[in-house]
Amino acid sequence: MQLVEPRPNRPIPIRITPLIDVVFILLVFFMLTSRLMPVDHLELANSTESRSTVTGDPLPMLTVTQGGDVTWQDVTLPVDELLPELRSAGISEVNLTTAPAAQLSLFTATLGELSRNGIQAHWKRATEEAP
Repeated sequence: MQLVEPRPNRPIPIRITPLIDVVFILLVFFMLTSRLMPVDHLELANSTESRSTVTGDPLPMLTVTQGGDVTWQDVTLPVDELLPELRSAGISEVNLTTAPAAQLSLFTATLGELSRNGIQAHWKRATEEAP
């Protein structure tokens, strides 16, 4: 007495139509839910197109140190103490750079503080140790 029927000699075909349907549904799902461009980034404008070609006084250079203070005219001060001095000197635009060992978070905090106080900062990446 046989309870299970024997396997047929011919192979059972695999139907791929449901598999294709699932793949297309997944493709549409991921296309609708993903973004192609990163949206969480800090955009820094460093263009000089709007500046005139007339030579004038150079912009003051501010350097963010490793400790988070800012150096200007050989004086190192915290940002909150430097801002009144920049305002009293009538400075509304500066060049901002960092010491080679300074952290990115200190740079962005300084850049944000200058921007909040109405001082436009042009940034430059420090490439080598200053003498």
